[in-house]
Amino acid sequence: MTDQAVDTGGVQLSGHAATEGHFLGRTRELKELRADIERTGLDTISGRKAPRARVLLIAGRPGSGRSALAGELVRQVAGRYPDGVLCARLAEPDGTPVPVERAARELLAALDVPTPPGADQDDLAALLRETLAERRALLLLDDAAGAEQVDALLPDAPQCLLVAVSAGPLTGIADVRPCTLGGLDTKSALELLTRYTGSVRITVDPRSAEQLVEACQGQPAALKLAGGWLAARPKAAVADLAKQLHAEGDEGTPLSRVFRLVHTALPAPAARILRLLSLAPAGLADPHTASALAGCSVGAARTTLDDLVALGLLRALDSPLPQYEVPGCLHSLLRTAAEAYERPAELQLARARMLERTVRLLQSCRAITETDSPQAREKLQVMPRALRFPTPRAAADWLQARRPALLASARLAVADGELDTLARRLMSQLVRAMVAHLGTQAAAPDLYGIHQLVLDVAERRRLPREKAAALLNLADVDARTGRTAEALVRYRAALDAGREANDPYAIGRAMESVGGAHLELGDYDRAADWFGRALAQRLARDERADAARLYGRIATAHTYAARYGEAQRAWRAAVAGHRKNDDVGAHARALSELARVQEYAGRPEESLRTCQEAAEWAGRAEDTRLQAALQLRLADTLERLGDAAAARLHRGAAERILGEEPSDGAEEPDRPENTEDACEIRSASPKD
Repeated sequence: MTDQAVDTGGVQLSGHAATEGHFLGRTRELKELRADIERTGLDTISGRKAPRARVLLIAGRPGSGRSALAGELVRQVAGRYPDGVLCARLAEPDGTPVPVERAARELLAALDVPTPPGADQDDLAALLRETLAERRALLLLDDAAGAEQVDALLPDAPQCLLVAVSAGPLTGIADVRPCTLGGLDTKSALELLTRYTGSVRITVDPRSAEQLVEACQGQPAALKLAGGWLAARPKAAVADLAKQLHAEGDEGTPLSRVFRLVHTALPAPAARILRLLSLAPAGLADPHTASALAGCSVGAARTTLDDLVALGLLRALDSPLPQYEVPGCLHSLLRTAAEAYERPAELQLARARMLERTVRLLQSCRAITETDSPQAREKLQVMPRALRFPTPRAAADWLQARRPALLASARLAVADGELDTLARRLMSQLVRAMVAHLGTQAAAPDLYGIHQLVLDVAERRRLPREKAAALLNLADVDARTGRTAEALVRYRAALDAGREANDPYAIGRAMESVGGAHLELGDYDRAADWFGRALAQRLARDERADAARLYGRIATAHTYAARYGEAQRAWRAAVAGHRKNDDVGAHARALSELARVQEYAGRPEESLRTCQEAAEWAGRAEDTRLQAALQLRLADTLERLGDAAAARLHRGAAERILGEEPSDGAEEPDRPENTEDACEIRSASPKD
């Protein structure tokens, strides 16, 4: 049975059946759609150039084969669009519209265009239009919930084509003529059944076969379920199924009637797994998901999933790992069946088991990257073998393949509201796994969304410590992407939350970050004031390393404001603090900045002595870049003082240190830089 995989959303078969056949029917619809691509629009008739991409709409009920028709059309015309085909789904399996921001981000990712984390939908939609302005691309937007979604993603590029799939019209988008789908023609419907049953049962009783097609109203999804039922019962006649469907009466749609029959005929364990897949995040499942939902072994779950694929109840995804998708047309039917057969407490328990399994897989995914850590090795050893990844590469592949489902798991867990403890653990482990495998920068767009979810839970549960951590993480991303004003608002909110939680780390971190935001905004007085408040807190807690670093930040603010006397005093305090802390590298950098400020203050001789001292400390710290930069600065200062010979000696020393000719890039910038790094961002959620 497992080699008869089908795509229940349409009539394009996959697996073994696909190798023997081709797209069925819809000849007239395809011809009309292709003609619509070339059709003269209203703008062209009036002599104006079309301002936007041509939009083709394929409308039909779920199960009508609308997605399969769109896919076949795209396959036929893709060669006309050399810049590629971009696909996005605009609705969740339960019909909830996907935010435009998320869809635009996925489309831009397919174009290899980096997207700033935290950008809103208007900015991302504008970036998408800008990216497509000079390209000839084809966009396929499936399950569009409304015209607003499509309009926001519509390129301002007449050379592009957008194919939208929806249940109804897209009122509000100009010059769109929908292709509305009904059932398949009888010949194509019979051929579809034949691919499951073989030709004998159809040819020996053509009348019953036609009655079956009529009972299914030619709907591809219903026909596939009927074909799967017959394929699983080689001795059953087509007439038997037609009679059973007739006995079901006229209640519901043809698809729901066939589904009830197929569901009732399944073995109890398989039927339960199928029903519980309505809980699968984003309609995506793998053997672990099914195993956790049903409380069975991973091996048994995979066997059942493959059997459900053969029956047309699931679709196997083209993925390096075994993954399955619940067809959108079946999602509401599965949910209704789950509510009818399972008690609410059982559904919640199944959801909790699935989230707990996901947390443990994420822990394993991260731990495999920490093979040098005895604690990580110990964690791996106590995990069941089914949850372990053999190599870091295997873990990274799993994380990449399951990324949409993992992000959907976090969103669903937060939306549920009754599993917040599990949701917090899930998001904490998801952040750590992504950082471990992708790095903070590459994962930043996804991490931003996760931090927003953490904030939602923290506010709902009144957890000020977690709220402060989420606000700090979000504000840091805002600050790094140029949204400094927004970052300042969040830093202040984090300070309030930190005070409410009586969390010294969050309070000090927020104070310093407020100062940093003011510094970026050019308000140097407020920056110095907030750095001073953070310094007072660090000194009160005897946190000497942080205090020495904050002296440097205060000095930077004074330097920007041209208050060189105050800047020198603050840098001397920083130098003294780093020396007491035996931080040789920080000591050298602080001396270097002090020398710079002395030069700004018009004290070249004093700057020269400090710079020489900084060079000595940089040598002790084995910081060759700083050594070379200081030698070049010494050369510049000596030239201004009229000692050209000594200047040449220092330039030669810089050459020897770097092992190459000095370049412009070796010189430090004229404007003073803050050489003191900010505190590391702590985890968005409590550590487990």
